[in-house]
Formats: sequence, C-alpha cells, structure tokens
Amino acid sequence: MLKRIRNRLEKADNIERSSYLWNMINAMLSAGESPVMTLVLTRSQGVYDAGVFSIAYAVAALMLYVGQYGFRKFQSSDIREKYSFAEYYGIRIITCVVMMLAALGYCLYGTVCLGYDFQKFIVILLVNALKCVQAFTDVVHGRMQQMGRLDVATKSSSFRYLMEMVSFSATYLVTRNLVSAILMCVIVSVVVAGFTSMNVATDFCALRPEFNMRRMWMMMVEGFPLFLSLFLNMYLSNAPKYAIDAYLTEEIQAMYNIIFMPAFVVQLVVHFIFNPILTSYAEIWAKGEIQQFKKAIRKQMVLVLGLTVLGLVVAATIGIPVLSWIFGMNLTGHRKELIIVMLGGGMLAYSVFFNTVITIVRMHRTLIYSYGAAALAAFTLSGVFVRNYGMLGATVLYTTIMTILTIILGVILFVRIRKESRRIV
Repeated sequence: MLKRIRNRLEKADNIERSSYLWNMINAMLSAGESPVMTLVLTRSQGVYDAGVFSIAYAVAALMLYVGQYGFRKFQSSDIREKYSFAEYYGIRIITCVVMMLAALGYCLYGTVCLGYDFQKFIVILLVNALKCVQAFTDVVHGRMQQMGRLDVATKSSSFRYLMEMVSFSATYLVTRNLVSAILMCVIVSVVVAGFTSMNVATDFCALRPEFNMRRMWMMMVEGFPLFLSLFLNMYLSNAPKYAIDAYLTEEIQAMYNIIFMPAFVVQLVVHFIFNPILTSYAEIWAKGEIQQFKKAIRKQMVLVLGLTVLGLVVAATIGIPVLSWIFGMNLTGHRKELIIVMLGGGMLAYSVFFNTVITIVRMHRTLIYSYGAAALAAFTLSGVFVRNYGMLGATVLYTTIMTILTIILGVILFVRIRKESRRIV
C-alpha cells in the first residue's frame, strides 16, 4: 500500500506543469485552512470560539517559523548542496522541539499575564502542534523541490491540508467543542503526513539525521538572519491580532480575522506563481544574467500591483456584503477597514517577494535590520492604535508597518542589483 501511494504521488506526465498546478492548489488550501475553520465556527454560532481560534492560529503561524528556521527557501535554492539533507533533517528535528517549547512558554505567559483560561491554553498548544507537523514535513518537501519535484511535495501537503479541514469541520459540527476538533485535526494530520510526505520521502533521501555540532552551528548562524526576518515578518502581519488579544474581546478578534482574510489573496497568488521558479531564479543569478534577472523581478512587481488594485476594487464594492454572507456575521460599517487592510495585503505581498529575492542574492543578513526596524515600529504603535481606535486602528497599524517594511526591503534589493550590474559590466 505504501508503495502504491508513492507511485501515485510521483506520477506526472509533465513535471513542470504538474508543479505549477499542485503548487497553486497547495497554496490555496494552505491559505484557505484558517478561513474554512473560522467559517465553520462562525456558522455554528461559535463566534467566541472563532476569536480563540484566531489568536491560536496567529501564535502558531509565528511559532511555525521557529520550527522551520527559515531554511525552506535556503534549502530549495541550495543547488550546489553546501549542506547535506541529513544536516537539514537533523537541525529540523531540533528546531521543531524548540518550537513546541516556545509555544508552551507562550501559553504560560498568556495564562499568567493575559488571563487565559484552560481551554484557551490547550487550544493554542494544540494548534501549535498542528503547525509543528507542517514544519517537520517541510524539510522533506524542500528536498523534493531541490531535486526538481515540487509537484510531489505539494501533492502531499495538499492532501494533508484537505484532511485537516475535513476532520476539524466534521468533529466541531458533531461535538461543538473546539478542543476536540483541533485534537482530531492534529491526529489526522500526523497520520496523513506519515502516509504521504514521510512515505514518499524515502525515494528522495535517507531519513537519517546528522548532528554534527560544528556544521549545525554554521547552519544556525548562516540561517539566523533569514529566520529572524521571517519570524518578525509573521509578527508584523499578526501584530494587530496580538494587540486585540491584549486590549479587546474575542468577538472583535473574530471580526478582525474575517476582515483580514482577503488581504492574503494577493500574497497567495504571488506564492503559487513564484515558488515553482525559485530554483530557476537562483540559477539565473548564479550565471550572472542580471538583465534577465531584473526583467523577471519587474514582471512580478507589475503582477502584484495589478492584483492589489483588483483587490482594492473588490473590497470597495462587494467585499463587505460577500464576507458577511459567507461567515454569517454582520460586517456592515467596516468597508473602510477592509480597504485599508487590502492595501496592507499588497504591501505584504511585495515584502515577501523582496525577501525571497534578497535571499537568492544572498543578502539575507541585511534582513535583520529591515525587519527589526519594522518590528520596533509595530511594538511601539500597536497599543496606541488598537487601544484608542479599535479595529480601525488595527487595520491602519497593519498597513503602516507593511509599507515601512516594503520600502526598506525594496531599497536593499535594488541597491544590491545595481552593484552587481556595475561589477559585471
């Protein structure tokens, strides 16, 4: 049976076309997981549960970067294999353990300082366990992408996302218990990951970790700027949610989460278009074909701009009625907030794209300063904006910090490309 599953996942008439298709499906399912689960909660009159789930998912999304340590992009673009898969695998085991310890620490902080009850404590911990499955399987997916089989990786994770949503939804609709629903979701995720990602991984690599302390230290040091930038990027994206958790109610948290969801549409499209050609971008840069590299970047920037404008038009016209109908919540009067957050979503898409390209040109050490500056702004402004202006303040905060970040990253990238152009000429 395991062999048949591997054969089905690896079967492809056209690997490149399959990679694009399945990467798109995977990105949609990944981005859709939180909205679908929130939809089930709000439609089942679980608005309070939706608020608890929203902050749990936000915390888990942040901790996910501890588990991944930012190595996916580095690993999949490591075409000369500076580090072996065994080394990537070994360090991923360690980072996943650290991820869960950090999640536990956050839960204890929430209980002591923010007044979390036992249910909220358990929900946040379980959602982090769910994301830990994603962090762990991501290392074998990176190996598959490195070997030109992104389609296999995305097929595996797509099926896992689908089964997570189905198991969560079915369990909550039957039990009306958030803890039970997430617990079942975690169990299903582990089982599916075992039958898909870890099963098929045996055809691409030996699942034997290597724990060479000197090499691991080298990897940690080299990957730290990228990890910190991605970690801070997620903090920046969710800073309004953390402020709402501290100052406002679970119901407002649920409402903000719904308003915030469309902002990821632009970023989603950028991911499923750009991710399949990540390795090819690295090859273009390695060959010194700067003009072709710049042309590819301009094309992506125009695409993001077009998608952002389209998103703003939709938000200004049918956005609120559609969201209200889908989630069963009255969002009338929040059109301004939706438009503002969609603009911030466009800035987020640019920042993620610039971050990725900066990684390819191996300027990722500069990311620490970029994200550090934006994080400082977020930390300074979040309490003032959210405490004084509520959900409107949260959306303005989000768009402000994303714009600051995008400008800084854009300047760094284009200065680097200009220097490389002059060097080659």
